Amino acid sequence: MIIRSPPLYGTTSMHMIECPMTDFLQISDTPFHNLMANRIRDILLICSKYDRFMLEEDGRIEELLFQDYIALGLTSPPKITHAPSAQKALKMMETRNFDMVITMVNVGNVDVMDLARTIKQQFPEKPVIVLTPAAAYQPIRRLKQEGSSLLNYIFAWQGNPNILLAIVKLIEDRMNVDNDIRIADVQTIILVEDSIAYYSTYLPMIYTTLIQQARGLMTEGLNEWSQAQRMRGRPKILLARNYEEAVSLYETYHDSLLGIISDVSYRREGSVDPLAGIRFCRHVRQRDNDIPLLLQSTEEQHAAQAKIFHAAFIHKHSKTLLLELRDYIRTNYGFGDFIFHDPDTKAEVGRVSDLRELQYIIPELPSASFLYHVRNNDFSKWLKARALFPLAHLIRPKKIEDYPDEQSMRDDLVRIIETYRLQQGRGIIARFNKDSFDEYTFFSRIGSGSLGGKGRGLAFLDLQLKESSLSIDYPQMYINIPRTIVISTELFDLFMEENNLHAPAMGDRTDQEILDLFLGASLPEGLEENLRAILNVLTSPLAVRSSSLLEDSHYQPFAGIYQTCMIPNNHEDFEERLTDLSNAVKCVYASTYFQSSKDYLKATNHMIEEEKMAVVIQRITGNVYGSLCYPNFSGVARSLNYYPVENERPEDGIAYIAFGFGKTVVDDLGTSLRFSPRYPKKIMQLSEMQSTLKNTQQHFHALDMNSRFNPFAGNTDNLVQMPVEEAAGDGSMKYIASTYDEENFIVRDTASGEGRKIISFAGLLKYNLLPISSIICDLLKLGENILNVPIEIEFAGNLDKSPKVPEFSLLQIRPIVAGYESGDVKIDDSSIEQALIYSPKAMGNGKFDDLRDVVYVKPDRFDPSRTKEMAQTIGLINEQMMEHREGFILIAAGRLGSSDPWLGIPITWSQISFARVIIEMGLEHFQVEPSQGTHFFQNLTSLRNAYMTINPPRKQGTFRWELLDSLPAVHETEFIRHVRLPSSLDVRIDGKSGKGIILI
Repeated sequence: MIIRSPPLYGTTSMHMIECPMTDFLQISDTPFHNLMANRIRDILLICSKYDRFMLEEDGRIEELLFQDYIALGLTSPPKITHAPSAQKALKMMETRNFDMVITMVNVGNVDVMDLARTIKQQFPEKPVIVLTPAAAYQPIRRLKQEGSSLLNYIFAWQGNPNILLAIVKLIEDRMNVDNDIRIADVQTIILVEDSIAYYSTYLPMIYTTLIQQARGLMTEGLNEWSQAQRMRGRPKILLARNYEEAVSLYETYHDSLLGIISDVSYRREGSVDPLAGIRFCRHVRQRDNDIPLLLQSTEEQHAAQAKIFHAAFIHKHSKTLLLELRDYIRTNYGFGDFIFHDPDTKAEVGRVSDLRELQYIIPELPSASFLYHVRNNDFSKWLKARALFPLAHLIRPKKIEDYPDEQSMRDDLVRIIETYRLQQGRGIIARFNKDSFDEYTFFSRIGSGSLGGKGRGLAFLDLQLKESSLSIDYPQMYINIPRTIVISTELFDLFMEENNLHAPAMGDRTDQEILDLFLGASLPEGLEENLRAILNVLTSPLAVRSSSLLEDSHYQPFAGIYQTCMIPNNHEDFEERLTDLSNAVKCVYASTYFQSSKDYLKATNHMIEEEKMAVVIQRITGNVYGSLCYPNFSGVARSLNYYPVENERPEDGIAYIAFGFGKTVVDDLGTSLRFSPRYPKKIMQLSEMQSTLKNTQQHFHALDMNSRFNPFAGNTDNLVQMPVEEAAGDGSMKYIASTYDEENFIVRDTASGEGRKIISFAGLLKYNLLPISSIICDLLKLGENILNVPIEIEFAGNLDKSPKVPEFSLLQIRPIVAGYESGDVKIDDSSIEQALIYSPKAMGNGKFDDLRDVVYVKPDRFDPSRTKEMAQTIGLINEQMMEHREGFILIAAGRLGSSDPWLGIPITWSQISFARVIIEMGLEHFQVEPSQGTHFFQNLTSLRNAYMTINPPRKQGTFRWELLDSLPAVHETEFIRHVRLPSSLDVRIDGKSGKGIILI
């Protein structure tokens, strides 16, 4: 016998399951939020105080109903208002709208039928239910005879408090059944019973069973909310009390029937027919052979007739009647395990408890059992009972005769289930469960705390991608976020508390001392087991990234401040892989308290105690080529381009793309390829041969798969820089590289052949073999629409996915703050002529009128070989300004924050945290691309600092630095001067024209 649990994937390649097959299959979601739209929220209960007490035994009927709801995991129990008499009830109904009226049979000196008649005359659509003691046979007989047109239902009170739950749910089911079937194919159960005593006993038990069973099966929901939503998809119960009503319900709802439970003797054509149930069975079987039928009767001889119609039978006088009925429902309505049988011996040959296990057992089922369950439509029945309606709808029409062979049908069913699970995982933040986590869980969280800024952004992206039409618009590429697990801030708090790290972390220890302290600490109980479960499934390289509370939020993005670690995750010893992942998590935790982080928090007016760290664990987008792992492309795109050229507009956006990891874009912007997504064929770097050879990418970044993660090495991202020629023979440059033909002095748009490789992305941008420029355009538009501000995205691509489609992964989204102050700013020609500095390329809009200090690089002394010294000097000046809480203007050569000191001053954000206006300038012999697109640039703009670029040698702006040289220096070195003016400077930026000036 097969009892199937999904395998561990310690030795299975993840490349086979990361994106759908080329055959596109879109499975719609079930709109659970639109189900059960009509609710009973306010009930008027008419009874004496004595009856009310008898109903609840201790005088708290509303609390009793509330407890019933909570015990069953239901929400929104109705409010019950008590009226002690019929007169009082009618008066209350004049001023208040009740959803339902429940009245006891005795309501004082007013006859209950007269009361019902009065209510129906005034409120014809309002449900009226009479509740009568079970022993009151005479009142029940009279009510059945006279009340058919005035009473919706009559129930017998037998001491079971769940009767109120059953009454409410029965009315709600009738109110919602048509809508819920129409929009979600919700299933129904028809109960045919005219005995008030019996259906008053059956219904509370059936509802309790259905709700308990449905709640137990809602594990298909990936988190608490989706599980609660799925409760709305439980089967509806429809009560029929005569033959005609039963046939009408069957004819109306036969396509959505889960089963029928019927008495044998009840009214047909106005009088009692002792074989009405048998006739009803015959009517059903003439149309449906596989609907579960259950006959129940006080006469045992009907069991033989039930067998003729393949119906089960229960004797009503059985001492275990309710137990037998409950067991029948659990066994026949698909709520329990799917038990696979041998059709000949009836022996059990397999069992699964959820969709995940079903996917894995289908290929292994014995042929006879598989075909038996297919022909009986058991797969679709089981799926419908679990509220998996879209999946059941796809599988239900499939017949073995539709396929060339049995194996083809098995493969198709697995493909459908796999696709459904992949699509359902998108847009959901699943609760991480180490026992059920597998490769079909896209985004999950460990812990109940915050996801942090980066985690929130990724979850938001995942949801927006699911709700957008991008997957339909671009079937050539699989647009996704990488498979992601977030360790919430709750675990960070536990880690800090259990290891007593708060005090030492906030002290004056060095970064290395803090790192040593954190690496020596223990992770919270249970987290290591969760990490173990992650590694059992994810065997490809992983990125472990920070996601603090403050990261990527509006106005305070903290981009690039904290740690990112990459691990090959390929060690043959599983425990070593676990150690690497655990250490990477601790490294991210430790980076919260590194000096640069503390300085940044201080500069942005945050307390270090406010910050909490979540950790994002992601599958790295890319492939392994020999000893290296890297994506085919990665990049940054912004919806607002502050430096448009020719016919480009700022709103067309800008993208920077590189071969390999995005470190090239972030730290070496000048060699990544710049293009407008609207004009992908117009690339300035490729416009001339000299520019093509000089300004295109010469090196790429890759993860060294032969190097273990070493948290002490200082290179926590584990990336190595390699010449692009290193990748020429591994097949990763298809669509990416062109080849320089030195003999003919031309560039051929192919990666094959002899010659220097040029990273041109010609296949993607020039020939549009894959529509990445269009995808970027649509993603930027989508991001702006949902954030209502200009945005920046990070992305990566894996093109080597055969036989599956290439992958376009979104790694991050964050807002760009376009301006720091509202209002018009005037910059006329006379102001430009008088300006100390004029920039034709400025960012923001507004004025600064409280700055007196200027720190500038001496243009005539700048030496690119000594930029590290300049960074130290600027950092010291920044510390002094920080002590006095005064801002300053910084004028630097080249690109600030570059990791390459030959491109500019390699300064960290904490070293210029009090610079309120930053100006990057080009010099005669030092021309470098500005900072746009880097983490440094993102922090600069999002904190609403002013930013300008000038290039006087190329007539792009002016800098009258001799005026500053004439002033006495507050601080001066060989390369840097700090001067303080007697009065504040006048800084203006015109956001409309993109011009900026500084006037003395």
